[in-house]
Amino acid sequence: MPLICRRRKRGKKKLHYFFKLIKKPLNKSLLELFSDEKTVNKIKTRLPHLFQIAAIESSRDGKIGMEVGSIREKIIIALLIYKFGERNVETKIPITEPEMDVKLFSEPISIKTITGKNPNGIKLIWTVDADSAMKFLNTYIPSCDMILVNIVWDDEGYFYYIPVEVQREIFKIIGKERYIKLPKPGTNPRGVEMSKVAINELTNHKLTKRISINWIKTEIEYHPYNRWVELWSE
Repeated sequence: MPLICRRRKRGKKKLHYFFKLIKKPLNKSLLELFSDEKTVNKIKTRLPHLFQIAAIESSRDGKIGMEVGSIREKIIIALLIYKFGERNVETKIPITEPEMDVKLFSEPISIKTITGKNPNGIKLIWTVDADSAMKFLNTYIPSCDMILVNIVWDDEGYFYYIPVEVQREIFKIIGKERYIKLPKPGTNPRGVEMSKVAINELTNHKLTKRISINWIKTEIEYHPYNRWVELWSE
């Protein structure tokens, strides 16, 4: 047998052993979000309203800015605090962490939000440096459970819990080159993305949990500067 073939086989065995070694059960706390009827109804009814406020807060001249993602993330973290209590939700996560956004009962969680009927362009890491992007491709392995919110205004979208085990399984099956979408040379996409193939496989996996949401906009009397004016007035 050629040496290169033996090396490839050994590499596959090592990768298989690694995934087997780090296998972990589903997050029981996150599963509660999908099994508790009161929480499910709260997510269905409140999330569109809160995300609409996030859009208003991050808009200028009718265009939504990139900061909307950070506001949405805070809304999801606030849901975890509401459900599980502040002492069980760790929010002081270093900004250098590429994947983890919050810890729930000491378990790391990644929070992603994406708009569109066919979700595409979920950022795995924010970088425009080609060398950093390539290093990420060569070293990345999913390490966090994921909460993914797919916003589809005036249509049906979903609130997902994608276990880290599901991510690792899909990552292993389709390979890192098909799982990760690198930025095109000469462009300024501001990040390395998860491929459309990966998103489709993850969201349709049998172990992925989902809550369907009707993303209906409502009339909101909300002025983003009012709270700051009130604080100035104190």
